[in-house]
Amino acid sequence: MTTPALTGKRLDLLTIPEVIAELRITRSTFYGWRATGKGPKCHRLPNGGLRVRRTDLDRWLNALEDNE
Repeated sequence: MTTPALTGKRLDLLTIPEVIAELRITRSTFYGWRATGKGPKCHRLPNGGLRVRRTDLDRWLNALEDNE
């Protein structure tokens, strides 16, 4: 198994509270989007927690703008 190489940058992982604060949405809205596949890509940690990569969130937001 390979892991992504980090070239001097740390992998910027956001918690769900950070994501919903940035998007100014409720927790239930986020999980509703996640359940229907409309939200940003999430990654489950070994402890069960969810994280969203900053790059995935930015890419998802840009895709929404492109669809307008």
